[in-house]
Amino acid sequence: MPLFVPLPLCSLVPLYKTMYHSKSKKHLVWPDLAFMEFLTAVALTIILIAWALLANAPLLEIASPARSENPSKAPWYFVGLQELLVYFDPWIAGVMIPSIIVFCLMMIPYVDCNSKGSGEYSFSLRKFAVINFIFGFLMWLTLLFVGFFLRGPSWQLYLPWESWEKVKDIEENLWSLNPAVGLISLLAYLALFIILPAVIKKDFYKRRGIARYAIVMLSLALMYFVPMKILLRLVFNIKYVLVTPWFNV
Repeated sequence: MPLFVPLPLCSLVPLYKTMYHSKSKKHLVWPDLAFMEFLTAVALTIILIAWALLANAPLLEIASPARSENPSKAPWYFVGLQELLVYFDPWIAGVMIPSIIVFCLMMIPYVDCNSKGSGEYSFSLRKFAVINFIFGFLMWLTLLFVGFFLRGPSWQLYLPWESWEKVKDIEENLWSLNPAVGLISLLAYLALFIILPAVIKKDFYKRRGIARYAIVMLSLALMYFVPMKILLRLVFNIKYVLVTPWFNV
C-alpha cells in the first residue's frame, strides 16, 4: 500500500527550478500540475483568511415575518439566480435557465467529438471550447457579483460610490417589443446563430454532424442571449423581447 509522504518546503525550490527552467514544452501532472494546485490552494487560503478577518459579518436580529429585510438577498451562491429575476420571468430565471445549464453541462461529453488536447492542457488546441466555457463562467460570476455587492434597497442598482441611504425610484419607463417584432427578432437571432457558423466554417459542421451541431449551437445561442437580454434592459429599457399570454422572454 503506497504511503503519502509530504514534501518538505526545501524541496519546493528545486521542484520550481525543474518546472520553469526545463527546455521541454511538456508538463506532467506530477510535479508540474500538483505544484501549481498547491500554490493556488495556499493563495486562496490566505485570501479567505484575510477576507474573514477584515469583513464585518454581524449577527442580525431574529427573523420576523412582519418585517422583511430590504434588500432581502439569497445566499451568495443563489444571488445570480435572484439577479436574473430582474431580466426574466420568475419561472424562466429560477427553473428554465438553471435546468438548461445543468442539461448542457451533462451533454458536453456526448457532443464534444474533438480528441485534440485529451490528457493535456492546451488553449491552442481547444480555443472554441475554452473561450465559450470561460465566457459562461465569467458571466455567472458577474451575476453573483452584481447581485451580492451592487444591489441595494428595493433591488435597485447602486454603484460602489453610491450610498444606500439615498433610495432610488423603481424603474417605470420600461417597455416591451411588439409581439410580432419580438418573435421575428428571436427567430432571426436563432437562425443567424445556428446557420451562419455552418456556412462560414463547413468543417466545424461536418465534424459534428447535424444532431451534435444543433445541440452545440442552440446551447450557445441560449447562453449568449442572457447577456444580450441584460444589455437590452440596461441600455434600452426593454423589459421583454417577446410577450405572450403564457410566458414572456
